[in-house]
Amino acid sequence: MAFRCQRDSYAREFTTTVVSCHPAELQTEGSNGKKEVLSGFQVVLEDTLLFPEGGGQPDDRGTINDIPVLRVTRRGEQADHFTQTPLDPGSQVLVQVDWERRFDHMQQHSGQHLITAVADHLFKLKTTSWELGRFRSVIELDSPSVTAEQVAAIEQSVNEKIRDRLPVTVQELSLDDPEVEQVRGRALPDDHAGPIRVVTIKGIDSNMCCGTHVSNLSDLQVIKMLGTEKGKKNKTNLIFLAGNRVLKWMGRSHGTEKALTALLKCGAEDHVEAVKKLQNSTKLLQKNNLTLLRDLAVHIAQSLRNSPDWGGVVVLHRKEGDSEFMNIIANEIGSEETLLFLTVGDEKGAGLFLLAGPPAAVETLGPR
Repeated sequence: MAFRCQRDSYAREFTTTVVSCHPAELQTEGSNGKKEVLSGFQVVLEDTLLFPEGGGQPDDRGTINDIPVLRVTRRGEQADHFTQTPLDPGSQVLVQVDWERRFDHMQQHSGQHLITAVADHLFKLKTTSWELGRFRSVIELDSPSVTAEQVAAIEQSVNEKIRDRLPVTVQELSLDDPEVEQVRGRALPDDHAGPIRVVTIKGIDSNMCCGTHVSNLSDLQVIKMLGTEKGKKNKTNLIFLAGNRVLKWMGRSHGTEKALTALLKCGAEDHVEAVKKLQNSTKLLQKNNLTLLRDLAVHIAQSLRNSPDWGGVVVLHRKEGDSEFMNIIANEIGSEETLLFLTVGDEKGAGLFLLAGPPAAVETLGPR
């Protein structure tokens, strides 16, 4: 069975009937990163506008009679909607989709189909899996490496096809239809029932898919490749953005560029060179500072030993210091008969300490 969201990916709201509503729990990740369990209800509708996760695409968000839907999952021919408010079976309800999230997923998913087809056509690079992430999407290619030139060629080709305004159509085929043999796709889920859904980009690709898609490549607007990363088991991950994500990425990049221009007092074309100069200057200053800190540690140790108040206990704190600074003082003073308690770091933040001296004293004072 194809849901309303699959028959019309552009629909934003529709009315349907509640079939069932049962108590349920949902495991989520809280703001602190810990797992949380929410109590609520699993609602089944006659049909749904909210896409249940599948085919590498996350589920939709939306509302049923203004009640937030926190998760949508597929179970055979039906979709389960998790809400924290019950709904009466048999009642008519208005389902509304979070359109910004839906359209973003449509752009990324159709973009993946296009990139996969072009990568295969140009370079025989086969897609083995893909992930639609929150900020970027990743296509896993069955190759240990992909060159920068290949990535550039794929990017150029997919954007040419977007400008060609190629239509994207969806059709349903029965399992025994001869056309199924000509369609690209992986094995069907074990609980699949009914006809096979095929998404076709005219003249480019036909692929079994359950996800929501644009009706024309022009709705993708643009695709930007962000490069590659080493994948698992001799595979390569191709990272991309499609549609509105490209605009958001450009906005963030432009904001960063403006901030760096103000900080570095130079144009964007000189940012890299300016940062390199700052890095070299910082390394030189750190080297000089380390030398001075070592000399200072020796001087402090000698001053303490020569002090008329020299005794069996030395307590010293210095904000600008590190473990080597403390070790130099300890080695210069010697700790066989002298108890040393040295600390370095910001008084209001984290720091380091060194406790050395007679074993009996250290054993007693260390835990304290």
